Amino acid sequence: MSKEFEIVREAELETTPDEVWDAFTSGTGGWLWPMEYEPREGGAAPGGGTVTVWDPPHRFTARIEGEGGWFNQLEYTVEAREGGRAAYRYVHSGIFVDDWDNQYDAAGRHTDFYLHTLAQYLRYFSRRPVAYATAQGPAASAAADGFTTLRHALGLGDDATQGDTVRVALPGIEPFDAVVDYLDPYFLGLRSGDALYRFFGRNAFGAPVGIAAHLFAAGTDRDKAEQAWQSWLDGLYA
Repeated sequence: MSKEFEIVREAELETTPDEVWDAFTSGTGGWLWPMEYEPREGGAAPGGGTVTVWDPPHRFTARIEGEGGWFNQLEYTVEAREGGRAAYRYVHSGIFVDDWDNQYDAAGRHTDFYLHTLAQYLRYFSRRPVAYATAQGPAASAAADGFTTLRHALGLGDDATQGDTVRVALPGIEPFDAVVDYLDPYFLGLRSGDALYRFFGRNAFGAPVGIAAHLFAAGTDRDKAEQAWQSWLDGLYA
């Protein structure tokens, strides 16, 4: 059964409204996946959507509409705060058609992880050139212990906590040390000196696990990194 939803998040960040605005609208892949917005009211938005509000650096809205009243909308509001800080309000609204509770739970948890990644990006990598790589686990990774398997393979035990450090070494990628910047039963975030690695335990929502890498080192070979992570996932769940 179709039902509307609304996910609202608010936060303050130690950065300027202009930097937050750029992160929301540039679509480079620094904290989310790459996407392009035509910078004007009425401009094109990803997925066949439309930019319905364009008021830099304060308010931005993009909306997709479909048959039977279906819609999906993202709204960002950015305000200046004292001390060179900025506050934002994020609103994701729309209609879920099937399995409403599971979709709403998944969307809310993903939102929290993405916005945490936004804060990490703005603090450590704001406006740096980025290469975005992604990999999807095979069907076997959707098993109940799929995400636990991934965490253990990265060297994170059951007692791991946010703030721990881990050394990651896998074929095709130079070994690196990283800080665990996010950790819960559904997601894992690792931050190295030149990258943000995001691991998604989507098996909790009936889908395969996934990886996204935001790579800020100069001269990064995106295709090579993507192939390495994909091969690692395929081998892990073979």
